[in-house]
Amino acid sequence: MLQCTALTEVPEAEALVALITMEGAPHNPMDVLSPDDFLLCELAEHDEGAEHAAHLWTAEPSSSRELWIFWADRGARRVHRFAELFPCPGTLRYLATGDAQGCALHVQHPAAHSWDVTDPLGDLVDDLVEEGSSRTPNEDDSQRT
Repeated sequence: MLQCTALTEVPEAEALVALITMEGAPHNPMDVLSPDDFLLCELAEHDEGAEHAAHLWTAEPSSSRELWIFWADRGARRVHRFAELFPCPGTLRYLATGDAQGCALHVQHPAAHSWDVTDPLGDLVDDLVEEGSSRTPNEDDSQRT
């Protein structure tokens, strides 16, 4: 399934309150947030009635609780909420190699697990970066000045 493409600006004051009050909060919550932070919904494409969701922070030391931001558009207004949730217990096991991959989403997330969500734009950028790092200079490059 394709990844949802919804973006939201992180409401800094509310995010700081959520970070400070959670168990296992970061030592410096301002290190977690960057000015003008935007987050991409990490869920698979979903209907308009479902909230968008993005992971914001994992508690330290790992208490198995994560801070997630949820948002939805209510008419002309965007509504945000924060929730401390446990990670999804879903695990994809590769029988041939014995490897396992945990779901990177929160418990009771809607629809597909994270390993079934594909981000075509992210994949394209990764391919271009990989292609650029493996290129060797040739005569054509020296003539492009």
